[in-house]
Amino acid sequence: MTVSKNDLSLLDGGIALSFPFRLGTSSYIIPADIIPNVRALAGIVDDIELVLFETEEFSNLPDADTIDTLRVLAKEHELSYTVHFPLDVSLCDSNEECREKSVEQCRRIIDCTRPLDPFAFIVHCNEDSPEGEFPSRDMETWLKQAHRSFGELSSCVDDPKCFAVETLRYPLHTLETPIREHGFSVCLDIGHLLLNSYSIEEHYRKYWDITRVIHLHGIIDGKDHASLKGLDKQVLEILLNLLKTTAASERVLTLEIFSESDFIHSMEILERYAER
Repeated sequence: MTVSKNDLSLLDGGIALSFPFRLGTSSYIIPADIIPNVRALAGIVDDIELVLFETEEFSNLPDADTIDTLRVLAKEHELSYTVHFPLDVSLCDSNEECREKSVEQCRRIIDCTRPLDPFAFIVHCNEDSPEGEFPSRDMETWLKQAHRSFGELSSCVDDPKCFAVETLRYPLHTLETPIREHGFSVCLDIGHLLLNSYSIEEHYRKYWDITRVIHLHGIIDGKDHASLKGLDKQVLEILLNLLKTTAASERVLTLEIFSESDFIHSMEILERYAER
């Protein structure tokens, strides 16, 4: 399916959707690079999550020209950007060399995207245990490495709350102490919480004060990052009501999905809650 600007904007009588909060989505909605995606989405969303990768074989870190173009588009369309650190960074790795390499990788991305003044950097603190309630068999070392990495990243920015630690498979409370002690914020990933049978209400209550980014996506056939058709209507209404009582500049709601059809279907659902 080819998505036209009219499709994406979901215009109704020429009136674009409007929400009392900042709405975002990923930089991989149409099958193209970052700039074409930002051009297609500009004017439709308020924030775009730049999903970045860096391996020995492949890197999509933007070059200087791309950064300049992103800055221009942000200014023209009042866009902000969130930056998702690569999924394979190991900030809590017990191997100090691996941990240091991961911190350095994050630093390169911070320096690369600094001219964009990102609203947030999305941080994954990956597990080193294949299963179980805790992310590591050696929680003392895992947490010690988290503290060390958080402290080193904090020195790279003016305000550490720009680092939003995302909810993953393990309980967020395992990281609550280093998050709060280092002044980091939280990225509440609603799909991840549902997929792992965690209480949405409990996470709202405990972490809403330090939540900077919310990732929203559905679960269809056991797979997350799907259209909002796969999200319980009550969960969506509770979340949107919370956001409506919060100043728009304080949080971003990101539709973390990665296809044209899922984006359009999700926007059609959100249209019911839009202000006109």
